[in-house]
Amino acid sequence: MTINLRQSGIYVAFALIVVLFAFLTDGALLQPQNISNIIVQNSYVLILAIGMILVIIGGHIDLSVGSTVALTGAICAVLTVHWGLPWPIAVLLTLIAGAIIGAAQGYWIAYFGIPAFIVTLAGMLVFRALTLTTLGNQGIGPFPDEIRSLSNGFTGGYLGNIGLGPLGGADLVSLLAGVACIAGFALSQWRKRAARLGYGQTVDPMPVFVLKIVGAGVVVLAVVVQLARFRNLPWVLVLLAALALGYSLMASNSVFGRHIYSIGGNLQAATLSGVKVKAVTFWVFVNMGALAALAGVIFAGRLNQAGPTAGTAFELDAIAAAFIGGAAVQGGVGKVVGAITGGLIMGVINNGMSLIGAPSERVMLVKGLVLLAAVAYDVWTKRRA
Repeated sequence: MTINLRQSGIYVAFALIVVLFAFLTDGALLQPQNISNIIVQNSYVLILAIGMILVIIGGHIDLSVGSTVALTGAICAVLTVHWGLPWPIAVLLTLIAGAIIGAAQGYWIAYFGIPAFIVTLAGMLVFRALTLTTLGNQGIGPFPDEIRSLSNGFTGGYLGNIGLGPLGGADLVSLLAGVACIAGFALSQWRKRAARLGYGQTVDPMPVFVLKIVGAGVVVLAVVVQLARFRNLPWVLVLLAALALGYSLMASNSVFGRHIYSIGGNLQAATLSGVKVKAVTFWVFVNMGALAALAGVIFAGRLNQAGPTAGTAFELDAIAAAFIGGAAVQGGVGKVVGAITGGLIMGVINNGMSLIGAPSERVMLVKGLVLLAAVAYDVWTKRRA
């Protein structure tokens, strides 16, 4: 049996961190309301991490996403509060604005040849200045109830609550959603296993494969039950699940996804193989801009206000989530699920250390050491390969 240390290590580390803080907080970390808080409070970072992992896989970096979050949140606020546009139209226009921001940066990177680090560093400054100009250096709010519900709301008990013995009760719709996620995960893993067998590659023995599926299923159902015991599933979790599924399928099963990996893995080989490198790079940044706009709407809706300091240091959290989640510094390696796991690790550390009353400087110290350890682990596993 072979174990991919780079891919499996992140999940083991996540489990150990959860167990550690559950012990240090006397179980407070795993209380239903706290689990819900972790998801809601880190939703915008997880959305950014999905886009950032694709950028990093393609061999680039985006330092402007925090400022893009602020600018698009400001745009959404102006459209809904000052102009009075219906919220669906305002959100759609905000996402388009984010895509245009990504396209503007993607042009300079892909077609003009300026390194992404420089372009997005400039963008970080320019978009922050535009945010201040748009807001007039003051907050704008409140947002429509629907946008606030997307950020902070919860699904209703559509089919009623069913008893689960000592676990309490849970909404049947929430439980069915969890079962559906597990079934989709099991099916995708089975297809991957079958494909690897078809190419004569090594796979885990069937008992180990089944154990992994069952273990993942137990974790998912445990989280769903805890969330259902509080106020059911947060709407933002439903959105995150849809994004994670869609982008995971795109990255692993589509031609566009394979091209991103090939560009980050070996740019010259990808060019010689006929990959349209410039076009792929351009659309990766368009996608990053659109996701940053979505994160901007979520964050502004959560605070019920678009502020001039919104998004500060969000780019660092998104980049850290991607690298902790298994992305390689050189590009060509990484998974969407890994980036989300990396973001959750950062969220659990923030939440756990807050529960035990740790000062902010200690939180930053631990997060920095975790990031360094993740990159060192990636380098170490690569040398072993």
